[in-house]
Amino acid sequence: MSKGSIKAAAMRLAPRDCVSLNQWISAPVAEKAGSADAAAAFLARHAQGASPGDLAGWLGKVPGHAVEPEDDIADLTAPLL
Repeated sequence: MSKGSIKAAAMRLAPRDCVSLNQWISAPVAEKAGSADAAAAFLARHAQGASPGDLAGWLGKVPGHAVEPEDDIADLTAPLL
């Protein structure tokens, strides 16, 4: 969808929801931001105390599937981003 068609669609759909174009656009942006923050907090809580080597143990439990070359983690001791 091109930029112009996205704007045209938003301008057409906002009045159907009885809201301004700004409200129609900002609501899903706020929802996305909130879910991204919640996901980051969840992952941070569950990663506490974990080390990159812990991942190897979990990956080793996957039966019968070789690691795809593009998914291979060469160095599990390297810092994660």
